[in-house]
Amino acid sequence: MLAFMDVCYHDSGARAAAVLAEHWLSATACAQQWVDIEQVAAYQPGAFYLRELPCLLALIQALPKMPDVLVIDGYVWLDGRQRPGLGAHLHQALAGKIPVVGIAKTAFEGADHCSLIKPVLRASSMRPLYVSCVDCDLQETAAWVQQMHGPHRIPALLKQADTLSRTPWPHAATDLQGSQDGTV
Repeated sequence: MLAFMDVCYHDSGARAAAVLAEHWLSATACAQQWVDIEQVAAYQPGAFYLRELPCLLALIQALPKMPDVLVIDGYVWLDGRQRPGLGAHLHQALAGKIPVVGIAKTAFEGADHCSLIKPVLRASSMRPLYVSCVDCDLQETAAWVQQMHGPHRIPALLKQADTLSRTPWPHAATDLQGSQDGTV
C-alpha cells in the first residue's frame, strides 16, 4: 500500500490529506484520509519541514494501517551532500521504519545535477518532476513515477491528494478528522 500525501495551509491551520493506492500504477485511490490541524507553525525560510512535518505525522497517525511507502510532495534530499529535505526528516521521525519518496514539482538549486535526485519527464511535458527517496532504489522509484497513471505531468494520484488537501475544511471544531474507504 502506498500513501500519497499533501498539505494545504488555511489561515493559521492546515489540512493534511492522503490517498491510498495498492500500486504505483493504480488509476484511482482505494481509500483516502485527512486531518485538519487548527494551528500550525509559522513558515521559516530554510526550515519548511518544521511547519509541514507535524501535519504529516498527524495524518500518518490517523491512517488505519501504516502503508508500505509514503510519498510526499517535496524532496527527501536537497543536494548531493545528503542535506535533508522534508522526506528525510519524516523518515527520521518514523525511526527509519518506512521508505519515503519525494516527488517535487519545482527544481531546487542543484537538483538537476545531484545523484540523489532524479528528474523525470512525464507525458509530453518538458518540465520534469524531481524524485528523491530513502530506503528504496532511486532508479526503480523514478521509473514507477514516470509510469504512473495520468495523461499529464502530475500523476493522477498526486493530483487527487492535492485536491483533497485543498477541499474546504469543516467549520465545526469537532469535525477534525475524516476518512473514506472504497473507491474515490
